[in-house]
Amino acid sequence: MEFANIESPIHSRLKHFFSTIYRKLNVKPLAQPLVISTPICHCDDTQSAKAARQNLREAIYQVLFDMNVPAICAIDQAVLALYAAQQISGIVVNIGFQVTSIVPILCGKVMRNVGVELVGQGALRITGFLSELMHGSGIEFGSMYTVKVLKENLCYVAEDYHAELLKNTKSSHLVKDEGIFTLSHERFQATEILFQPQLGGIRAMSLHRAVALCIDHCHSFEMEKVVDEGWFKTVVLTGGTACLPGLAARLERELHQALPISISNGIRVLSPPCGPESVWFGGKIVSNMSTFPQAWCITKKQFRRNGPSFIHAMALDDD
Repeated sequence: MEFANIESPIHSRLKHFFSTIYRKLNVKPLAQPLVISTPICHCDDTQSAKAARQNLREAIYQVLFDMNVPAICAIDQAVLALYAAQQISGIVVNIGFQVTSIVPILCGKVMRNVGVELVGQGALRITGFLSELMHGSGIEFGSMYTVKVLKENLCYVAEDYHAELLKNTKSSHLVKDEGIFTLSHERFQATEILFQPQLGGIRAMSLHRAVALCIDHCHSFEMEKVVDEGWFKTVVLTGGTACLPGLAARLERELHQALPISISNGIRVLSPPCGPESVWFGGKIVSNMSTFPQAWCITKKQFRRNGPSFIHAMALDDD
């Protein structure tokens, strides 16, 4: 299960949410431990954001233990995406709804101090830009849902943007209750704002520059701490937008061009290992380990005995 922001009253909302899930699955809370995915966070988050996240985590544990869940394992969603790729160290690039997070992870621990966050660069921005391009081409549509469907089924990332402009890239897709839509250069122009934000009037760092900056941070950290060489050279994409065809190859190419060869040598970018459900599969891997739940979970007894502060001291994804 994955959580973003949940409005107050938080306990009643969470109880209703979990009760509904358990009822639909026809599973009793007492039956087994639970793995939950927590939102990605960064060292430069505001104090209010950190406090809200801490309150959310405490509330989740409180509500679940009140429902008699025997043990809980809460892990950052970036870590779970990395596990889904059969890795324990690397950089996870999570293209979210409105924020893209570049998260370095060393041996399962999130290295928050060397991460990078692109606010305003995400799935919503690409969908919005595609709608602008469609309007510019005289393509009428009924709703933003239609644009989202076309993005998911027709859009891709060009390996070479300028070369792609010279090609015939027309393709069509049938949207239920709307009809057939045909897109051409809009298919890759919409996604190009990840690498050339200025095309969409966005004042933000490009995706490859942000990932390169994170890699440079990790390289400096490695020199200071003398950890395993090259642990940061595996880049794992996650999120629905990260499944766009061509994205992994383009990002890898851009990184090799943006970084000195001494750093870029050996860098590889992996597409979401299990598609949009990579985080779920990462949780499945954790729950199937022989050491689960003993080495991964906080039990109801530990929570009751030590209080809410215990969950933060024991968090698996804290640096």
